[in-house]
Amino acid sequence: MLKSCVRCTSAPAASSSPNASMFKRHNLMNSVVKAVASIGLFCSFWCFQASGTELKPSTALAFQEYVNRAEAQMQTEVDDPNHFLRIDAIPEDQKRAVISRLRNGEVVVQPLRTNGHETPTQVPGGLVHHWLAIAFVPGVTAGQVLQLSQDYSRYGELYRPDVQYAKILSQDGEHFSVDYRFYRHTIVSVVYNAEFEVNYFTPESSKNYSQARSIRIAEVENPGKAGERELPVGNDHGYMWRANFYSRCLERDGGVYIEVEFVALTRTVPAVFAWLVNPYMRSIPRDYLTRYMDEMRSALSQP
Repeated sequence: MLKSCVRCTSAPAASSSPNASMFKRHNLMNSVVKAVASIGLFCSFWCFQASGTELKPSTALAFQEYVNRAEAQMQTEVDDPNHFLRIDAIPEDQKRAVISRLRNGEVVVQPLRTNGHETPTQVPGGLVHHWLAIAFVPGVTAGQVLQLSQDYSRYGELYRPDVQYAKILSQDGEHFSVDYRFYRHTIVSVVYNAEFEVNYFTPESSKNYSQARSIRIAEVENPGKAGERELPVGNDHGYMWRANFYSRCLERDGGVYIEVEFVALTRTVPAVFAWLVNPYMRSIPRDYLTRYMDEMRSALSQP
């Protein structure tokens, strides 16, 4: 009887074993694919780290042409009192949906399209990354946002670890020259010394905007160690050759809307790795901008 019961209970399991085996094989294949993707991603970044690359004049020129077009569009927008913010130019139903998300405390970060192509945009010898981040901070003014933005001595405290420090080299009215040390950790850790020219504009007390353009970015080798040195500018690993930030701030709805555009230039990705690396590269500015906006909002919300 016991043997009969064993045979009876084991028979259904045997009949379902093909499906069970199929699911096991499916899960195994998923694990293998993920493992291969992770190894491939690591290897591709290791290859980038092991081999340097040079910023070509044609690449720098193509980036500057992109920036000129983008800045012309930005200037048209900030000069229009009805479309000071980018979200003011989108269809009304989409605008209401975005504002609802912002008013509920979400930071909206998205890539911007250029010529119908999503970022990163290919230029000769490089990739242009163009992103927009938007946040709403209730109960504060545009003047408070401007004051915080110009308080560079606090950047190392507010935006660490991405910003190690920032210090003003010179100031002439609303024009600043600022020295930064940036840190980025993904699969590899990278440190940069960077100098920016920053201009602030306040057309009205209720709104302001700024343009921060990098004029020098140097990758640092062996940071914090006895052998620390800067790699030659434009002749490094190419993780970040250029980086510009453009911000807008407008009082509305009992608080301020803050928009930040990020435009950066990096080296190209070999085609064999593009399908694997490009999604990861897109995640880097998204994560950075989300942290930056969250930290700014937190600082503004403190009494």
